Amino acid sequence: MPDKVKMEILGLSTGQAQSGSFALVLGEYGGKRRLPIIIGMFEAQSIAIEIESIVPNRPMTHDLFKSFAHHFDFQVKEILISDLKEGVFFAKLVCDKEGKSVEIDSRPSDAIAIGLRFGIDIFTTDEILNEASVVISEQGDEKDMDLMKKTKDSDEELKNKTSSKLENFSSEKLNDLLDKALEDEDYERAATLRDELNRRN
Repeated sequence: MPDKVKMEILGLSTGQAQSGSFALVLGEYGGKRRLPIIIGMFEAQSIAIEIESIVPNRPMTHDLFKSFAHHFDFQVKEILISDLKEGVFFAKLVCDKEGKSVEIDSRPSDAIAIGLRFGIDIFTTDEILNEASVVISEQGDEKDMDLMKKTKDSDEELKNKTSSKLENFSSEKLNDLLDKALEDEDYERAATLRDELNRRN
């Protein structure tokens, strides 16, 4: 097994190459290499709501996987982005069942969405980083900040558009709107409503 490199999620941004896609950017923990992975809208939403600590009205597929794992008493120990073939990334869920290690093949987007729910580390290999990563320059920290700011700005833009209206609502009304947003699975709006309620508490 090649040496593993620990990664962290730096942000999500709208994909430029194709409509409905998102770029999930992973950063080398304590390093300068960045690994962008194109993922679909559903997986991006699943990752985003877990990062935002939003509880959906109905369990999403990745929540179902976690419940299934707990009921059958196995643990997911780590996520490994294990391979890159013809521009396509592959990943593995490294699981433990009664002391026995098992690797389950997965798409990176699904693996990371599941990994977030288990609170486990994400790894890749030097080989993959050497082939597919972007090495940031001395200005790279500013670029990382720009990416984080871009992700935050899109959230802030939505909040700013609605915050003045939300201030006019009672907490009871906001809770009703939050329930409705969760029922409609509009998690972006749910996050805005939740933040407004948290601000008042």
